[in-house]
Amino acid sequence: MAVIPEHFSGVESFEWDAGNLSKSEGKHAVTWTEAEQVFFNRPILVAEAHLGHGEERHFALGKTNAGRLLTIVFTIRGKSLRVISARPMSRTERRAYGKA
Repeated sequence: MAVIPEHFSGVESFEWDAGNLSKSEGKHAVTWTEAEQVFFNRPILVAEAHLGHGEERHFALGKTNAGRLLTIVFTIRGKSLRVISARPMSRTERRAYGKA
């Protein structure tokens, strides 16, 4: 796997929870393949998410191969990138992504 190394060195795979996957597909119409594409394309913006959970979480703003703009919330567990949620970017996120 060749995710963007400056952000994801050591990541070898993706991990999905069935509940998170069905929520992303059902509520936001984002498939797992689209969500994973964000981590292979540039530009990508990555930042720590301060969500108050016990586990360190991050978010990524990026685009799919088809140019769809998505926000992905994720965590790193060992050598896996675990996707927590995937949805279309909000207007504010699209502006921030466009400036980058």
